[in-house]
Amino acid sequence: MSKDLCSICKKPAKQDFLPFCSKRCSDVDLGRWLKGGYVIPGRDGDAGIPANDYNPDEDPGLR
Repeated sequence: MSKDLCSICKKPAKQDFLPFCSKRCSDVDLGRWLKGGYVIPGRDGDAGIPANDYNPDEDPGLR
């Protein structure tokens, strides 16, 4: 049986905080997300249609 390790400090994870070992490590991870520490790489210009230019009546996927 393998032990889950905390994705921040690599100590054994605890059930109450999975996949982390403590609230502290959970908060560290949240801070990284909020500060943009985790990103999904994409291509330039791959952001799609700006929200103010979107018209659901012109979306063929909604017909």
